[in-house]
Amino acid sequence: MEAWFHQLLTALSLPQYGLTTLFLIALVSATLVPMGSEFAVVGLLKLNPELFWPAMLVATAGNALGGAVNWWLGYGAKRALEHVRHKPMEAKALAWLERLGPKACFFSFLPAVGDPLTSVAGWLKLPFWPCFCWGALGKFIRYVTMTAAILWVWPGSFAL
Repeated sequence: MEAWFHQLLTALSLPQYGLTTLFLIALVSATLVPMGSEFAVVGLLKLNPELFWPAMLVATAGNALGGAVNWWLGYGAKRALEHVRHKPMEAKALAWLERLGPKACFFSFLPAVGDPLTSVAGWLKLPFWPCFCWGALGKFIRYVTMTAAILWVWPGSFAL
């Protein structure tokens, strides 16, 4: 079993599979499933440094599409549940999100609150494409900043 798992990890780290794997990890990590994709990005780039920009674009695309899944989940939940009572704090958060509109989705890169933020945007029926674009921009900036910091500012902090 251990040998099979090692072979699988080796195959997935190859450039022809690594970007696909990165896309899937980034997509799933942007949904409400609690996981992160940053270490997958860094791991791929430690093995294949020439894939920096393709990895940034693939990770951003996967993560942005995961945010789109959240938006549709929120939209569907709103349609399924017509009457909801909000606590005062929830009402303030919803008012803040409605006031900012799709630009609030820029903050979907934040840990813990970012993924639910895109679901709430769908719940509020904020326009899909502006939410998607703002979320993708925030995620792209996060990937470039975090990966560059880990690879070049603190290169010894992540050794394979």
